[in-house]
Amino acid sequence: MSNTITIKNCKVINEGSITERDILIKEGRFEKIANDIEPQGEILDAAGHYLLPGVIDDQCHFREPGLTERGSIETESLAAIAGGTTSFMDMPNVIPPTLSLDLWRDKISIANQTASANFSFYMGTSNSNIDEIKAINPKEVCGIKIFMGSSTGDLHVDSEEALNDLFRESPVIITTHCEDDPMIKSLEREYLAKYGEQIPLEMHGLIRSREACLKSSKKAIELATKYNANLHILHLTTKEEVGLFTNKPLNEKMITAEVCIPHLYFSSDDYATKGTLIKCNPSLKESTDRDALRKALLEGYIDYVATDHAPHVLEGKSNDYMNCPSGIPSVQHSLLVLLELVREGIYSLNDLPYYLSHKVADRFKIVDRGYIREGYWADCVLVDLESKHTVTKENTFYFCDWSPFEGETFSSKVISTIVNGKLAYNNGKIIETNLGVQLEFDR
Repeated sequence: MSNTITIKNCKVINEGSITERDILIKEGRFEKIANDIEPQGEILDAAGHYLLPGVIDDQCHFREPGLTERGSIETESLAAIAGGTTSFMDMPNVIPPTLSLDLWRDKISIANQTASANFSFYMGTSNSNIDEIKAINPKEVCGIKIFMGSSTGDLHVDSEEALNDLFRESPVIITTHCEDDPMIKSLEREYLAKYGEQIPLEMHGLIRSREACLKSSKKAIELATKYNANLHILHLTTKEEVGLFTNKPLNEKMITAEVCIPHLYFSSDDYATKGTLIKCNPSLKESTDRDALRKALLEGYIDYVATDHAPHVLEGKSNDYMNCPSGIPSVQHSLLVLLELVREGIYSLNDLPYYLSHKVADRFKIVDRGYIREGYWADCVLVDLESKHTVTKENTFYFCDWSPFEGETFSSKVISTIVNGKLAYNNGKIIETNLGVQLEFDR
């Protein structure tokens, strides 16, 4: 494919405004942004379409290594670019868990060979890997992930000494999954005694309760405050947790939060139609919580949106409550969900890049990405806001071959995705693969 692309007549959504511009892309970067550019190289006529910075997703589970029956860096990054996501940060709960720099480098090696979107990988934490954490190069590793009271295997950090060490010593952003495990285990025993293995799915939000989320989030914030640590709390789910954060400008915050697509779009009311397909951790809460999360994003208490993309084999999702895994594949549909909320009048189209790109790039200090600016890497996505799009198995790229959005009709459609200046996806088809490179951080 050409190293030069000219995008003509697009409406550019960037940094709070919408302007009609031509875009010249050369050697992987935005070369020129102007009113009328003489076409060079490959020409994309974008008349009537909108151009946004490529989505940056700071929370994905692409399942490699060790869980590739669910997905892989190769397959899920293809789903990402089909949905306009051009960069992702992948979580460490794989097999073996990413608890050492050697294992982290192994994931980098896989991505260098197979990723179709730009990538970074979190280091996992345990009760005993503080030396590995201290050895992190902040320019290479996006952050560390602490499962504060809720995970499996070696990634569960429940030692007070280890938690204090991690918050005091981490050279990079600390991201946390905040649910109090002892509280959840106690509630599980209570509901098992009442229902046996056939616990109704509607109880999920009561077992993985708002109290468990709030307690753990408070704990993380206390530790971050104590050590002046750089903390980002993942996937908020409750209206109560919103009250723990401020709406100061992002550059004035050391403690931030995000909301994920499932909690922004669904609520516990949707179990009636979606069933176990929307079982996730932390759990979906009530519609009042979803509405509070939407409002908190608008007002700046929550800073941006991620997916927590977490595919599972469909057969597993058919099991009873206690044996049904939690997790939802969503990386292909994050932009479409936000565009739908724009159509509903909840958000402004002008602001969408802040929630999906700008603030993520700023929070992690990603070098030359997240904006449509001359000199920046050319990661961007063209969308048609007037092209209805019904999600089907046939147009979904997830390796697991299912989506909780199947049957949903979105009002918009992703037309083209450009990664590092190359046309990666166009009109429903993957055009070029393996375009991703490792993200760099200005720290």
